[in-house]
Amino acid sequence: MFHLHCTKKLLDRIKPEIAEPGQSDTVLGNWYATVLFWKPQVALLVSERTLLPVLMPLAPAATLARRFRAQLALVLKEHGVPSEFIAQEVWRMDKVKYAKTANRSVVGILNEFVKQAEFWLAAYAYEKGDDDDLLAISVKLAETPCSPLYNSPVSPDRALHELVKDRAQT
Repeated sequence: MFHLHCTKKLLDRIKPEIAEPGQSDTVLGNWYATVLFWKPQVALLVSERTLLPVLMPLAPAATLARRFRAQLALVLKEHGVPSEFIAQEVWRMDKVKYAKTANRSVVGILNEFVKQAEFWLAAYAYEKGDDDDLLAISVKLAETPCSPLYNSPVSPDRALHELVKDRAQT
């Protein structure tokens, strides 16, 4: 089970039952999400523990959490995460509880990633001729230095690899 903390914009689209904030059973912890009003609309999800970003199509919004597991698996695979870790993480995400945002630092990172994603969208459209390579943009965003991580690995991709490595040693 995992907790998905959504911005008001996203909660208005999904209209889920709101639960009290709690801790997820997953290694990557709670997730934060917002909506990007691109055409087509996109959801941006960020791990509270590593700040790992995941971009995916929003529609249909009602199935976002269910579809998120598959998109997360693709992003983790793209980062070279072992398949055993991916399988365990996705398995633990069998249920979701929606909550309002509670961590202002992560909301700030969401907002920063939105700005950077718009830049990368334009860059990929220019370089590749398509504007919907959400997996590539997710991976690129993960290289961004993030101030909440300055006392640790600095960027979400490095934080992810350190977490996976620590988990493998236990």
